[in-house]
Amino acid sequence: MDDDVLTTLKILIIGESGVGKSSLLLRFTDDTFDPELAATIGVDFKVKTIAIDGNRAKLAIWDTAGQERFRTLTPSYYRGAQGVILVYDVTKRDTFTKLENWLNELETYCTRNDLVKMLVGNKIDKVCLNTFNEHTSYYFSHVLSLFFAEASAKTRDGVQCAFEELVEKILQTPGLWESSMQNHGVQLNEQQQQGHGSCGGYCSLI
Repeated sequence: MDDDVLTTLKILIIGESGVGKSSLLLRFTDDTFDPELAATIGVDFKVKTIAIDGNRAKLAIWDTAGQERFRTLTPSYYRGAQGVILVYDVTKRDTFTKLENWLNELETYCTRNDLVKMLVGNKIDKVCLNTFNEHTSYYFSHVLSLFFAEASAKTRDGVQCAFEELVEKILQTPGLWESSMQNHGVQLNEQQQQGHGSCGGYCSLI
């Protein structure tokens, strides 16, 4: 039953092919990891309901292919999104530098100016292969006003935290979900209004 759900949120996962977008999604929604997971063709879609500070939100999470040949899907994919996770592979610098292209695409097609954005460095389990230090990521986050987290879909580290922090910030952003709030006749509880974080350890808010 959805009677106790505060709102439904559209969340996007974007980034270059091979950075682990689908693996992050599967880890978050199904708590599974498949090292042989095939590349996404077109768009994948999953739904999960989570509780943030006592408030339940249903997440409609869209995972798109990173390949250029699927870019014709872009306009409808971005329409109406309230949050986005930009993923890069911490072992591959080019997947990080190409995030600027994804941000430009986001600005072009997104229908909301107050969209909440989170930068996620995936595959931290391969720390020995990390080709650039975390200060680069923090700088990128600060300059472009993104939230930042590091995660590993393989080991679970940081995955739940990243999604929860993103949802928490959406719920704290006026106008992103107020109509749903009014329809359900509910209010944020006091803890969430004061902006208390829902997890600790892996997420850093810039």
